[in-house]
Amino acid sequence: MQTLTGLPEFPDRPSSGHKGTFGQALIAAGSRGMSGAAVLAGLGALRSGTGLVRLAVPMGVERVVASYEPSYLVLGLPEDELGRTGGGAMSRLLKASESATAVAIGPGWGSSDSLQALATGLFETLECPLVVDADGLNVLAESGVLDSGRLPPGGRVLTPHPGEMARLVGRDVSSVESDREGIAGELSRRSGAVVVLKGSATVITDGSRLVVNTTGNSGLATGGSGDVLTGLVVGLLARGMTPFDAAWLGVHLHGLAADLAVVELGESGLIASDLPAWIPTAWRVAGGDVGGAGWSPAG
Repeated sequence: MQTLTGLPEFPDRPSSGHKGTFGQALIAAGSRGMSGAAVLAGLGALRSGTGLVRLAVPMGVERVVASYEPSYLVLGLPEDELGRTGGGAMSRLLKASESATAVAIGPGWGSSDSLQALATGLFETLECPLVVDADGLNVLAESGVLDSGRLPPGGRVLTPHPGEMARLVGRDVSSVESDREGIAGELSRRSGAVVVLKGSATVITDGSRLVVNTTGNSGLATGGSGDVLTGLVVGLLARGMTPFDAAWLGVHLHGLAADLAVVELGESGLIASDLPAWIPTAWRVAGGDVGGAGWSPAG
């Protein structure tokens, strides 16, 4: 594989643009007791610079998610008796995806037969780019869809941590950790998806190109930080970046936000909900946003 360094080209942000110019992200996430996963993914997407963010959540947590942040829209989905997204959600998500330029699924979902069918159907048929994270990965691992040999119609990004990767490839965590680049590349070629293997020195690969991320610190080892990353990546996809470049830039900005935050908060004190507030500064330090008058990265 070809190893790349630096950063991809930043997405355009014309001064004459409006919210339609910058795309629309749709995120299906959350369940009873896991509404925070949807909120964190939504905040990450908002900080990506995409024009509109919509969160699709079970009806039972719709009010909680909507009350946290007024900048995203919330769509209620049918739920099962345990408060997870239930049967009948596919038609609503497909309808909502007609106006979306990228979709993400999985954070805080839980696991059920209905969710497995939903994740499999979306992975196989959705024409716009799709990010799959967390419980979305776990139900895909059980479905066998990644071994079908059929390439999905739109770009796909899988964002496993080592435990999720172990389930996806049928190995143990120690085997994954001993060959992070090789196993990520193998899964990418097999599934047709860009793979983001999270952890220290996160690996991003499309099976032929590879990036090993250099930003981030142990403060990211806290519940919910991956949900913020999912939102950030789907937002960059919604803005028109390719799956590989969106994953590459998203991982870099996510880690850089953590590096900036710990100067003030420390690694032990950092929590996932701190990260979105530091992404704007990460954009500017990375050179992808001009900031206010008189601002410079050195200042």
